[in-house]
Amino acid sequence: MQMTKYRNRFDAGRQLAQELERYASRPDVMVLALPRGGVPVGFEVARALDAPLDVFLVRKLGVPGHEELAMGAIASGGVRILSPGVIRSFGITETQLAAATAAEQSELARREREYRGDRPEPDVRGRTVILVDDGLATGASMRAAVEALRAQGPRSIVVAVPVAAEETCDALRDLVDEVVCGMTPEPFYAVGLWYDEFTQTTDDEVRALLREADEPQAGPPTERAVRVTTAGVTLDGDLVVPAAARGVVLFAHGSGSSRHSPRNRYVAGVLQEAGLATLLLDLLTPEEEMVDLRTAQLRFDIDLLCDRLVGATDWLLTQLPELPIGYFGASTGGGAALAAAAERPDAVAAVVSRGGRPDLAGEALTRVHAPTLLIVGGDDAPVIAMNRAAMAQMGNATVEMEIVPGATHLFEEPGKLERVARLARDWLLEHLG
Repeated sequence: MQMTKYRNRFDAGRQLAQELERYASRPDVMVLALPRGGVPVGFEVARALDAPLDVFLVRKLGVPGHEELAMGAIASGGVRILSPGVIRSFGITETQLAAATAAEQSELARREREYRGDRPEPDVRGRTVILVDDGLATGASMRAAVEALRAQGPRSIVVAVPVAAEETCDALRDLVDEVVCGMTPEPFYAVGLWYDEFTQTTDDEVRALLREADEPQAGPPTERAVRVTTAGVTLDGDLVVPAAARGVVLFAHGSGSSRHSPRNRYVAGVLQEAGLATLLLDLLTPEEEMVDLRTAQLRFDIDLLCDRLVGATDWLLTQLPELPIGYFGASTGGGAALAAAAERPDAVAAVVSRGGRPDLAGEALTRVHAPTLLIVGGDDAPVIAMNRAAMAQMGNATVEMEIVPGATHLFEEPGKLERVARLARDWLLEHLG
C-alpha cells in the first residue's frame, strides 16, 4: 500500500482506478461522485472503467465554530446521519442542529439545480454503484450517501476513496459490499495532507467534468505519417491526435533506435488512451541511420539531435498550436530532450526521461525550466548515478526521480515498462493538462 502523497485529485483518481480494474467495461457498473472534491476523482475512475459518471449530493453538518469537523451529514432523499459522540462532546443543542441542517439543506438543493440541470437523477436499481470521494475522515458524509443510496435499490455498493482513516474504512465495511481505500496512513490527521495540491473544486469544474463525461467516447485515434523538414533534412514521423487532446508529446528515441521502437510505441499508446497526442519521429535520416549502425556516433551527437528536436517542436507549434508540448526521451534521447527543452523554454511544458542520459545535455541542464521526471531502473546503477548528478545541476526546474525496483536499463522485466508508462502518463497529464 502506497504512503506517498497524491499530486492532485486527478492523479488520485487514476491511481484509485487501478485498484478497481475488475469493474471495467461492465454494463451494470456506474460511478457516483460526491461533490465537489470527489468529482475529479470519480471522473478519472469512470473514464478508466468505461462507466457512466454522475453525482450524488451529500452535505456535511459542521460543528458550529469548527465547521471542518462533522457532527453529521444529509443526503438527497431527506436522509440525515448524526455522530452522537461528536454532538455530546461539543454540547450541540437541538436548535443548533436544526439550524445547521436547514442551511445545508438549502445548499444541497442549490447544488442539485447547479449540477444536474435537466439531467434526470441516476437510476441505480439493480446496478453496481461505486461511490467515490477524495477521502474520508469521519466518514459521516459517505454514511449518509450509503443510506440514501441503499433505499433506491442498487444491487451492490462499493465505496472507493484514495485516502481514509483506517477506522473509518473498517466501520464502512459493515454497511456496504466492498470498501477500497487507496491508503490508510497512520496517523491520519486530515484528507488534504495527503495531496500536494488540494485547492477547492469549483461548481464550474464540476459541471465541466460532468459534461465531458457525458460526451460519447471517440474510437481509437488514427496514426498519420508526417514529414518534418528542419535543419536541411526531412525526418519521418508518426502522429496520433486523439479527440479533445490535452497536449502533445514528442518522443526522442535512444541509442540505435527509431520511431518504430516497441518500448516507445507502447508508452505512446498509454499516453494516447489518456488523451495525449504523440509524435514519434526518426531523428536521423535513413542514410544517417546506416552510418550510425556502423559507427554508433550520431546517437551520441546531442547537438545534432537537439537541433532536430527543436525543429520538430517548432513544426508542432504550427500544426497543433493549441496544445502544450511535452518530451519523452529514452537513453541518449533523454539528454537531447533536456537540451532542446533548454532551447525552447516557452514551448516545452514537461519532460520525461526513461533510462536516460541527462548528463549528456551538459551545461544546458542549468537552463532547463520544464518540470522533469527522471525514470531509472533500480538495477541500472551507473545510470542512476548519472541521473543524480544531472539533477544537482537542474536548479531552475522541478525535478523528480523515480527508481523502478528490479528494472534494468531497457525495463524488459515483467510489469516494469507498464510502470514506466503510468509514471510518464501521470507526470505529463499533470503538467500538460
